Amino acid sequence: MDHALQQQAEAVIARGSKSFAAAARLFDPETRRDVMLLYAWCRHCDDLTDGQQLGRGRLETASAEALQQLRDESLAALGDAPSGAFPYRALAEVARRHPIGPALVEAHIHGFELDVAGWQPKTLEDTLQYSYHVAGSVGIMMALIMGVRDKHTLHRACDLGIAFQLTNIARDVAEDARAGRSYLPGEWLREAGLEVSDLADEAGREKAFPLVCRLVDTAEPYYASARIGERALPARAAWAIATARGVYRDIGLQIRKRGRQRLGERSHTSKSRKAWRAATGGLQMLGGRFRRTADMPPRQGLWTPDSLA
Repeated sequence: MDHALQQQAEAVIARGSKSFAAAARLFDPETRRDVMLLYAWCRHCDDLTDGQQLGRGRLETASAEALQQLRDESLAALGDAPSGAFPYRALAEVARRHPIGPALVEAHIHGFELDVAGWQPKTLEDTLQYSYHVAGSVGIMMALIMGVRDKHTLHRACDLGIAFQLTNIARDVAEDARAGRSYLPGEWLREAGLEVSDLADEAGREKAFPLVCRLVDTAEPYYASARIGERALPARAAWAIATARGVYRDIGLQIRKRGRQRLGERSHTSKSRKAWRAATGGLQMLGGRFRRTADMPPRQGLWTPDSLA
């Protein structure tokens, strides 16, 4: 592999997601390399859609033509014919070693098409389906990189991606509203007497905060399902994922703890807390080694995609 490609991927994840970058260090070298390459392509999809760089800058929604080019170049990369652009070479490198097919790539890109179309969810089901597209599909692809092939564990990997996205939505409610977006279910907003524009205002925090807490609560069973699925992963992969799960879950818990007056502020996890989550993630990984994967309880009541392909 082109080592310059790997170095670029390392730089992207270091700047794009400090939380996931910290957890990624716990993977074995080969898994870490491919996880970072896949992250680089996913980061590109997100940045292209929002007109940002590494998640920073003013939100400016991409055109439908730009999304079509994203699809075309991504699918070409799966066919081992990537363009010269770094994100597509990264995707091609991952797809050459792992069974990441067009359906998953299309599923991921579809979430960004919803953004470009100005879509907003009407129900919690809509929010969960959107979360699958932009993050649950990535959870499945990451699990494939880690060697997972059975559908039960892939479903739980999808659950982790959905939980991550629900946490992201809760964290970014005010920021999204300033860009004219909301991923809270529309029926929740109507019940609370809120418009999307109210979510960006201090005056709207009183009514918006319970909805954010409700979304944080919605993520909890998905985090719990993902924890069960970690038992089926290789030890170092389980450690890394347990750490990432703990770090992201802390963001949601922090939002609740900080209260409505700080709802518009972006929540972060401190370095010391990340270190603590790495330690507890290791303990959870060790504990999971003594439990049989076959004893995993079913995923009752959780949103499930029609296909994992």
